Amino acid sequence: MSKKKYDSDFCGSLPLNHINVIQSYGYLLVVENHTFKVLQVSENAVELFDRPLQEIIGTLLGEEFDLSQLKELQGRFETKANQKIPFTIMISHRKTPVLAHFKPGYIILEVEKSEVEYERTFTKVFEEVKYAMAAIESASSVIEVSQAAVHELRKVTGFDGIMMYRFDDDWNGTVIAEEKVDELENYLGHTFPGSDVPKQARDLYLKNPYRLIPDRQYEPIRLYPVVNPVTNAFIDLSDCNLRGVAAVHLEYLKNMNVKASMSFRVIDNDKLWGLIACHHIEPLYLNFELCAICELISSVTSNRIASILHKTAREIESDLQNQQTELFAQVYTLNDINKGLLNAGGNNLMHLLHATGVVSNFQNDYQQIGAVPDRDMIENLFLWLQNKQVEKIFYTDHLPELFEEALPYPELASGLLAIPLNLESGEFIIAFRPEVVQTINWGGDPNKTINFEPDGKKYHPRASFKIWKQQVNNTSSPWSKQELAVAENLRTFLYELITKSKG
Repeated sequence: MSKKKYDSDFCGSLPLNHINVIQSYGYLLVVENHTFKVLQVSENAVELFDRPLQEIIGTLLGEEFDLSQLKELQGRFETKANQKIPFTIMISHRKTPVLAHFKPGYIILEVEKSEVEYERTFTKVFEEVKYAMAAIESASSVIEVSQAAVHELRKVTGFDGIMMYRFDDDWNGTVIAEEKVDELENYLGHTFPGSDVPKQARDLYLKNPYRLIPDRQYEPIRLYPVVNPVTNAFIDLSDCNLRGVAAVHLEYLKNMNVKASMSFRVIDNDKLWGLIACHHIEPLYLNFELCAICELISSVTSNRIASILHKTAREIESDLQNQQTELFAQVYTLNDINKGLLNAGGNNLMHLLHATGVVSNFQNDYQQIGAVPDRDMIENLFLWLQNKQVEKIFYTDHLPELFEEALPYPELASGLLAIPLNLESGEFIIAFRPEVVQTINWGGDPNKTINFEPDGKKYHPRASFKIWKQQVNNTSSPWSKQELAVAENLRTFLYELITKSKG
């Protein structure tokens, strides 16, 4: 069985941000720029204004609250779209934390509920953060960084369980660090299918650093009026903490036997690299200040992981470039492409590309080095590549799926990288890689991520997260970006060399 892509087009098409409900742990106000006239409110805002919804809409916010700090922030951030700025506002003689989102034409205000009491002061938590940052920044590997981040975040937040999982190229996430209480399931080493965090949800993490769900059993609070009068549509709550939660995700949390969750993004090169997922058996609310502290820790984690990855990539790239330069010089010295690239006694293409076998059929001269399939299969492979009109490098880590004649040779040709020399005459250099048998411990059956009821409309997430083992065959280790870049450089070098010799 080969590896399958489990990202879900269905889940990825669900509208998650243009909705008309929020979670119940705060209030949401939408006010007009400059006048601060109230355009929309969450229905629980009657608690703030102490009057019916119909009487709130159209009033000026300044009549109820001290807006001096909001006006100052507006002057600084109004021209910078989609800024989310924390500040405090006086409500009923009490300083209340608020998040302001400055949008074209209106401002969204997320108001923290005043009855929430905090056990720790910001100063106390910040002391913990200094140690957390030091632990993360001193880690020397991705695994060490992940373990430090999980440990420090658990100390700061008090979540029952926290895990870090890293996405692969198909958006499946494998848990690489975990810390938890005994009552929670162990997921270390488990892989969750891409559909668990579908594309639309992943895109939202690029807009909002974290996602907090203090209580999955919350009663959704609707907005009033339903339609935003500025946009004449449901309001976009992409970067709002209070944004309501899709029913299928709430059921997913229920199936995990947790009532509260929080997720932080891990970014590398402006791309979502992974997530830090936090779970709690009972409801758990984190105030805006503590969320900001966690956001800082996740940002430090992202920066440290990115630094390690880039350092490793630079070292690999430098080593490959040095080998490549030696190989090019060898081709020039021997004045023979096949002998220069397939030199069994020294530096050769097999070593450069970390292959276990290489063949070439340049100018009616068939050469091979290392372990490769039989000649008949390779001749047919040359024809197959020629018919595919392979003009640039072609590569795969699952050749038997694409070329049936490779099925009897998984130990020799599960991976392939082909460099065209002369497409018209079917001349190629091909590097092979052997099968690497993998066993993936999925967190539940990935084929049952979404289960539809008989009516075809209602659906549910998978109910079990018990290990579901999958053995992956006929697949090699993947070709790295650095190896592919070297192969493309080699193709260009050979093309110029061949063209020059013809001239």
